[in-house]
Amino acid sequence: MAAPTPIDPHVDAHATTEAAGHGAESGGLPQFETQHWFGQIAYLLVLFFVLYLLISKVFAPRIRRVMDERADTISAAVTTARQVQAEAAAQAEAAKAEVAAARSTARATATAAATRIADEAAARKAADEAAVSARIAEAEAAIGKTRDAAMANVGAIAGDATAAIVERLTGKAPTAAEVAAAVKGAA
Repeated sequence: MAAPTPIDPHVDAHATTEAAGHGAESGGLPQFETQHWFGQIAYLLVLFFVLYLLISKVFAPRIRRVMDERADTISAAVTTARQVQAEAAAQAEAAKAEVAAARSTARATATAAATRIADEAAARKAADEAAVSARIAEAEAAIGKTRDAAMANVGAIAGDATAAIVERLTGKAPTAAEVAAAVKGAA
């Protein structure tokens, strides 16, 4: 076995890394050399057709199917939303109609109640007025009887008072005719 050669740090590193046959005179990168173009173009065409077949037969149908499913889902959701919106609008209109009907029923009930209460109040007022009128008539009749009775007694009381006053002032009792004439003349 041969002994390894010592590495000299002063040796040019570029000189040892050059491949055989590819020295500084070769002209640069191998893909830009015209002798390799035919193979590169052939590989490019093969890769292009393989990628074209993969995209057109595998990936594009999958993407198209996903896009179609998404479009179907979106259109179904939009259709459902429009149906729900139409149902909500119909329910809102029905609710408005119910509220309007309830309001008109409430107004009619309130009007009927107010009319009934007014009629009942008028009937009670008429009954109360009739009762009060009857009481007033009774009171006036009682007052009339009491007044007539008092008036009937007034003449006798006036005569007695006149006789008592005359007797006290004069000392002698007047006659009944004198008392009657005096009371009658004062009235």
